[in-house]
Amino acid sequence: MLLTVDVGNTNIVLGLWSGQELAGDWRMRTDARMTADELALTVRGLLGPHADAVTGISALSTVPAVLRELRVMLSRYYASVPKIVVEPGVRTGVALLVDNPKEVGADRLVNTLAAHHLHSTACVVVDFGTSTNVDAISARGEFLGGAFAPGIEISVDALALRAAALRKVELVPPRSVIGKNTVECLQSGILYGFAGQVDGLVRRIVRELAPDGREPVAVLATGGLAPLVIGESETITDHVPDLTLLGLRLVYERNIRS
Repeated sequence: MLLTVDVGNTNIVLGLWSGQELAGDWRMRTDARMTADELALTVRGLLGPHADAVTGISALSTVPAVLRELRVMLSRYYASVPKIVVEPGVRTGVALLVDNPKEVGADRLVNTLAAHHLHSTACVVVDFGTSTNVDAISARGEFLGGAFAPGIEISVDALALRAAALRKVELVPPRSVIGKNTVECLQSGILYGFAGQVDGLVRRIVRELAPDGREPVAVLATGGLAPLVIGESETITDHVPDLTLLGLRLVYERNIRS
């Protein structure tokens, strides 16, 4: 079975693949102080009875401190297992049409690969994570760039920190857009505000991808916070929660099995 490991700024997501089927997935909090031994112990604990069934590993990390420990863990605990860590020089088949390809995060790269695998058209990928990333992909699978915005949780934390009368609230839809109390006002601004932000960015990107409006453009949402917004978005066409894990599987197949 193939183990895919996506280390993000907030969470580490594990996926276990049996062929082309995702057999299971797990999520844990990212801790930049975690050692390789702690990481290995946690991974094995989450995998449970599947821990010894791992025959290949594909991983990425957008957190440099964890990337170092991830490398140590892979070499120490999975020395005999074929493995790939997505970084510059790894074959993905994705052309990076940006000013500095080295700046493109590994997560955005594998998301591009996965989106193009799922759709033969131009795509926009909206990744709701620590930041909200809105990336543009050509119909040929080329990464064209995108836009960054503060993530939902970052914005909520900043608002609670800087406004004395406001506080963190449960991120659920309020009774109406017009909030009747402080909690509902916050929930309305967060939920509908972020949906409007995403729709505005997506519409502008789609106009650049398909100026004549004839070329279809798929808009995919992924990331742990996507379920909060997709129901209110007018532009998102697909919710693919395991998009990054799929991309990691595809990268492994390109590099290890070819």
